[in-house]
Amino acid sequence: MKHNGRVRVLVVDDSAMVREILSRGLALDPVIEVVGTAGDPYAARDKILALNPNVLTLDVEMPRMDGVEFLRRLMPQHPLPVLMVSALTQAGKRITLEALEAGAVDFVAKPSTDVARGLNEMLAELRAKVKMAATVNVSGWRKQEAREPAAPPAQPVRALAESTDKVMAIGASTGGTEALRFILTQLPADAPGVVIVQHMPAGFTKMFAERLNEQCRLQVKEAASGDRVLQGRALIAPGDYHLTVRRSGGTYVVDCQQGEKVCGHRPSVEVLMQSVARYAGANAVGAILTGMGHDGADGLLAMRREGARTLAQDEATSVVFGMPKVAWERGGAERLVSLSAIPQTLMTLSAEAGR
Repeated sequence: MKHNGRVRVLVVDDSAMVREILSRGLALDPVIEVVGTAGDPYAARDKILALNPNVLTLDVEMPRMDGVEFLRRLMPQHPLPVLMVSALTQAGKRITLEALEAGAVDFVAKPSTDVARGLNEMLAELRAKVKMAATVNVSGWRKQEAREPAAPPAQPVRALAESTDKVMAIGASTGGTEALRFILTQLPADAPGVVIVQHMPAGFTKMFAERLNEQCRLQVKEAASGDRVLQGRALIAPGDYHLTVRRSGGTYVVDCQQGEKVCGHRPSVEVLMQSVARYAGANAVGAILTGMGHDGADGLLAMRREGARTLAQDEATSVVFGMPKVAWERGGAERLVSLSAIPQTLMTLSAEAGR
């Protein structure tokens, strides 16, 4: 993907000032070369063909054609790792999530408060994510139609049963929003309760949960302290809050608290998995999905040592084979499983858990 060891980036934004800021910020890393900029998707299309960048940074909200529509046209024809630069408006969050569904690898959020400090943090995040994106294989988007999972049969009745004897704990980072969407839309309405950490900033997780709730037979919601882990329900950690599970009498409930970052993240998969290992033990199933880094690897191992069944997403179907690879190498994952097989594997393992 790289040319002469450098990552070639095309910056697309309708604001000339933002194009300048992003270009200068990216150029601070000697590995990154900004090969061009474009003010709208039409100019971007021409420059992609002329400049052959490795990575595209794309403004979410643009005139003439928004970032999502551009992605839907671009990815089947010319697959390219794309990072969205997202506004923190409600519309910006919605379009960002649609962009991830349309093929974007990840996103960074523009700072809304304390712009000077926030801008430096955002540019540092953008540099790191650009280098990560350059390693991602997005060629599968050429066969976009084949990627779409079959819609689950209509089943409006949700099984919010009282039984809480099984817990599925899932952790994900880069590429995880789409992996989670696939898995959760395939799970039946009576699946065991699911607790999820997806690395995502505050403000995005609520909308992500709401979108999934519309698409799934499970009830999906952003977790709040005191929520019960119920059959037929999936709880997603709120951005900037750790999610933990504890036993309360005969039921499992969750707590959301801030605390220090763990493995560089808040929410952290590690924090969730360690709590599940402690309180659910052999009644749990754990899964580590696509993502960069090692978050959750030791927690999954702790779950396995307490008798939980465990898996990690395989390399071929991971956007970034970082977190699953470390979980596998450290012995936390019993097996590596392709994304298409994970929903059924989770159900099978949960049926076996606790026996």
